[in-house]
Amino acid sequence: MTVAVVDLAAFEAWDLAVADAVDHACRETGFLVLAGHGVPEGEVAALRAAVRAFFDAEAGLKEAVRAGPGKPYGYLGLGAEALARSKGAATPPDLKESFNGGPLSVPAEETDPDALAFCYAPTPWPELAGFREAWEAYYRRMEGLAARVMALFAVALGRDAAFFASAIDAPISALRALNYPATDRPAEAGQQRAGAHTDYGSLTILLPDDHSRGLEIRAPSGDWMAVDPVPGAFVVNIGDLMELWTGGRWRSTLHRVVVPEEMAGQRRMSLAFFHQPNWHAEVRPMEGGQKSVMSGPYLMGKFAAATA
Repeated sequence: MTVAVVDLAAFEAWDLAVADAVDHACRETGFLVLAGHGVPEGEVAALRAAVRAFFDAEAGLKEAVRAGPGKPYGYLGLGAEALARSKGAATPPDLKESFNGGPLSVPAEETDPDALAFCYAPTPWPELAGFREAWEAYYRRMEGLAARVMALFAVALGRDAAFFASAIDAPISALRALNYPATDRPAEAGQQRAGAHTDYGSLTILLPDDHSRGLEIRAPSGDWMAVDPVPGAFVVNIGDLMELWTGGRWRSTLHRVVVPEEMAGQRRMSLAFFHQPNWHAEVRPMEGGQKSVMSGPYLMGKFAAATA
């Protein structure tokens, strides 16, 4: 089994075979590699340089923007999160640190106190020249790319390209810069760089460092399968809400980040954009069904479980 490579530019030039390939990939693995996206290399390089400088900075700079209790944005240090707990598994904390930022603006009509306190909480910016500018440019680029992928998803599901538009016109997406430090000691039993979990929202756009390894997905056979980066391409996977939207037709796949033997002693870094429908979006199976969830409260509950 392999992860399919799909060309977004070809789809946007009306190659509908791309939509068929996406449907097959999301049924089989829930993962695909996205080429033809058009994201400028300069914006990617600028943010990679900025987050590397942040993680390499002295502790005081990072501590100044540490996320407060129950807050999703800012710096989360080593041991602050165990993603497998979001699936009910009791595991040691993950071997990673992260910087997290949310939406760049708040809808004028938003009055829900939970939304304002959680997803629309302000992002605390580090005192690092160029960091905020590079972050916001990349975030905006990912918002646009996610909307394009959602249009592709709609067509792959046999719907009009604008099918999801009303549920994602004010998304509560988050961008995470992740640093998995080089390991200098054996991990605790059951401990990973990122424990086995599924993502929570509609889709994730992941950009690992070139030539880094360690991302694995759980195949239908139960085996773990490596997903290695393709230079110049993103790794895209669907999340729990997309699985619900499709009535289980597409799979929100369990995945984790491990330390392959050949990567021992090397750090891993990545950028992950977690696209999440509007706070008030009610997600229910497209073909009908009683089960539904509200996007914002669902996300808030999952975050609380992972950081408990």
